[in-house]
Amino acid sequence: MIRVHVSPAPIDLAAEMDGVERADGAGAVATFTGLVRSDDGVGTLELEHYPGATEAALTRLAEEATARWALGAATIVHRVGPMAPGERIVFVAAAAPHRGAALEACAYLIDRLKTDAPFWKRETRGGEARWVEARDSDADAAARWGKR
Repeated sequence: MIRVHVSPAPIDLAAEMDGVERADGAGAVATFTGLVRSDDGVGTLELEHYPGATEAALTRLAEEATARWALGAATIVHRVGPMAPGERIVFVAAAAPHRGAALEACAYLIDRLKTDAPFWKRETRGGEARWVEARDSDADAAARWGKR
């Protein structure tokens, strides 16, 4: 089961976990929840995306992870629009027969999502907005998984 959802609505962790935990053959579920950071006085983080293309990119990542680790479920839920520090921005989950596969698949999904999904970030600090550039550390994390 693959579930990909992109929305401005807050992420309901209980609802998302319920779907993942019901996956056939699940003996382990690994999750990652990303929060908007308040680094250096960030007041608002706004994410824009290209509807259709974003969901397709996230679905491809989930399909790759499902095939690579024989997952029973892979879920990626990502928010768009304006968000305040402390709000949930992303939820990733992987259900597998064993913990090792679930943990690796979850790490793979978040590492690859950061570089492969078409999102654009804009931060507002002290009333001034600026676009956020991609980080080298994100590219390094994605590269550890090898060629796609």
